[in-house]
Amino acid sequence: MVAHADVPELVPVRMLNEFTYCPRLMYLEWVQRDFADNADTVEGRYCHRRVDRPSGRLEQVDPAVAHARSVELAAPRIGLTAKMDLVEAEGAHATPVDYKRGSPPDIPERAWEPERVQLCAQGLILEENGYTCEKGVLYFVEAKQRVEIPFDAALRARTAGLLADARRVAAGGQVPLPLADSPKCPRCSLVGICLPDEINLLRREGEDSESEPEPRKLLPARDDALPLYVQSAGARVGKRADELVVETRDGGKSHVRIGETSQLGLFGRVQVSTQAVQDLCGRGIPIVYFSHGGWLYGITTGMTHKNVELRRLQFRVAEDPARSLALARRLVAAKIRNTRTLLRRNGADVPALDLDRLKRLVGAVESAEQAESLLGIEGTAARIYYGAFSRMLRPPTGNGRWEFDFDGRNRRPPRDPVNALLSLAYALLVKDWTAILLSIGFDPYLGFYHRPRYGRPALALDLMEEFRPLIADSVVLAAINTGVIQPDDLVRTGLGVALTPTGRGKLIDVYERRMNELVTHPVFRSLSTSLRHTHREFTDSPPRC
Repeated sequence: MVAHADVPELVPVRMLNEFTYCPRLMYLEWVQRDFADNADTVEGRYCHRRVDRPSGRLEQVDPAVAHARSVELAAPRIGLTAKMDLVEAEGAHATPVDYKRGSPPDIPERAWEPERVQLCAQGLILEENGYTCEKGVLYFVEAKQRVEIPFDAALRARTAGLLADARRVAAGGQVPLPLADSPKCPRCSLVGICLPDEINLLRREGEDSESEPEPRKLLPARDDALPLYVQSAGARVGKRADELVVETRDGGKSHVRIGETSQLGLFGRVQVSTQAVQDLCGRGIPIVYFSHGGWLYGITTGMTHKNVELRRLQFRVAEDPARSLALARRLVAAKIRNTRTLLRRNGADVPALDLDRLKRLVGAVESAEQAESLLGIEGTAARIYYGAFSRMLRPPTGNGRWEFDFDGRNRRPPRDPVNALLSLAYALLVKDWTAILLSIGFDPYLGFYHRPRYGRPALALDLMEEFRPLIADSVVLAAINTGVIQPDDLVRTGLGVALTPTGRGKLIDVYERRMNELVTHPVFRSLSTSLRHTHREFTDSPPRC
């Protein structure tokens, strides 16, 4: 399916453990370099906090009992490498000790197969390095129990066979299929990347739907991590312990836990310390930079995603005109459908001719044979949609000020309040898509519909197309029609119109509340959220969370 990355000659024994548990898990972690934490992985690191600090010496000639922690050894002949928690050696005899969280399982072997295979692989490495190794020990931290695992012929043969299978799968360039309705999936840290039930359901598409198990709710509906926006001019974001510290120019100070932050958005002249940047990059939390007026101009991310396979496939598809056009048709068709739906649900006396023309343009998109014709169709649909956009605005019935007349889309700079709001909403949406694409390994600058152009995140623009009316446009309509945004929240700057910091904060609040709404997936029938939970904001007024 995809061209695989080069497979290293030496297989880490941890990956052999993963392969025994689930071949797909091993492939995602080792070949595609995907990883995510959950409570089990964090607790596991805590249990290893002592043995992960190297100490002691492992020497064959030492007649006394030696205890060496965090021992790194390789076995080139059999093709394995390991970082062993603890090795107990007495002369030429060595025993690997592997630390595990929890308690021994109530099964005859008193250990699951992945752990026994991993321990046996460590024994094989020790043997290639000149030691005699007849058994290993699993030490269960919570129960404080040692379980001896003899390295008999059957376990050695099983370990060798799994090692050969793991190397073959890794070199094959084909992502293994997910497990089917397996009890292993809910506790797996990569369940949000693997999506086992969703992928299996799509593979069975067209089969008898009554026999299909409904996808399990393996993921929480909302993420605990929240975006943090800082837009107070002259503010500084620093780091202290496990917190981000936001200090404003007037001396105000607020603290936000880094573990509860999904991204950091900076507007205008806001400084961020090197320590904060390093910590956020290490945790995979993007830092997003906006101009004072809300123009997205940069994102700082860490080296958190290394999926070369995904980018190779993206580049091949982008260079294939037929495949790119097929994807572009789906994106543009969805966008036009959603604009038509928004007009039908929210517009007052929208001409039936406009709705009919949009419906016919969807058909024209699906039969378009060239990218140029697709651009023309989308442009026609946009003119119809923005021509009727004002019909979704609700002027006040009294004598209140009304400065939200709309006469078509304009930008750079936006020349009226509605376009100023639309521009900021679109910037927030493209920011989110760019950050998401970077976090999962795509190149956001290489799209399938928007062609590459210096500095333009073409793929982010591609994927936001169908969400413009559903998220950005609906946010602007809600902010205006409910009176959240008032004329005093906008200011004229030369030929353009911009939002004041207070007005910008109000629109961000409406945007994040929209992103927080739960929806029912039309295919998987499970609750999810568009992108995230809610947000925090700091403005020139006293900082608030």
